[in-house]
Amino acid sequence: MAETSRRALRLLSLLTTARCWSLGELAARLDVSERTVRRDIETLRELDYPVTTVHGPAGGYRLGAGHALPPLLLVDEQALAITVALQTAPSSVFGLGEDAERALDALKRIMPARLRTAMESLNLTSLQNYWEFPADPIGSERLKAAGIAVRHRHVLIVDTVRADGTRPAPGEDGFSPARRIEPHHLVLWAGRWYLVAYDLADASWRVRRLDRLHLRSPTGVPFPPRELPGGDVARFVMTSHDRGDTPATWPCTGTARLNLPAETVARWAPGGSVVEHLGPDHCRLTIGAWSWAGVAGILATFDTDLDEVTPAELRQACRRLVRRWRAAAAGD
Repeated sequence: MAETSRRALRLLSLLTTARCWSLGELAARLDVSERTVRRDIETLRELDYPVTTVHGPAGGYRLGAGHALPPLLLVDEQALAITVALQTAPSSVFGLGEDAERALDALKRIMPARLRTAMESLNLTSLQNYWEFPADPIGSERLKAAGIAVRHRHVLIVDTVRADGTRPAPGEDGFSPARRIEPHHLVLWAGRWYLVAYDLADASWRVRRLDRLHLRSPTGVPFPPRELPGGDVARFVMTSHDRGDTPATWPCTGTARLNLPAETVARWAPGGSVVEHLGPDHCRLTIGAWSWAGVAGILATFDTDLDEVTPAELRQACRRLVRRWRAAAAGD
């Protein structure tokens, strides 16, 4: 009976994904026969779960809408995933620490003893090392406002802000007029939140750091969906060199011209770096690290010719590394 109950819970977990599952897919996921899956489906229906049958070539089973389901029907792996997510979310969203802690406590109180024990075993301590490049956590209100606009496809009016959150006045460095954009995707990459949007002023797709945008009051103006160039959101964000990034604060920051396209360098440069397009085969990379040798080492990972290296301290570090690498190579 216990095994049947656990299998029915796993089946219900699959059906709550809002997709249609064929009988064969469910049997393979549960590692049982199709006959057993049919019996488990009937068991769920007897418990008043609205499992519906979809007829036709693409048919199968899915969970019907319009019925209230008991909360927190989770298998072990899902409970542990929530535990980890709630403990790590504050690293990317500001102000979630206390709320996430309360939510985790509430989950533990209503979990079965077995799952509660597993959740309590994952009491995490998150530490940052020298080679992580995350941005500061973003405000939850800004994230929520952007998410709502993406979900409902409503035009946003945005202003560009400085790293400290202030907006440049007309005539000041960094000032740009307000933009009307169609927000299509929210992306979290390298510890930074990005908004993928279609800019109505210049009729082009843009990727912008969400923490560098001030979102004005919601317009409520709807827009139709558009097809993103290439259709791959992840690739579009990672290869866009003009993402509104600014150099992260490091003890040492240097620049160099690389013999690589900007989109290639943007894909592999760590967070907190800035890539400037100079032509089809060249770009300028600004990068920081905890030492000048660290900056030189990151530049070396691109395995290409480079010049216009600044400042002088970075050039000196490159010379020191050349001597070390020659000595290491002499061992052959």
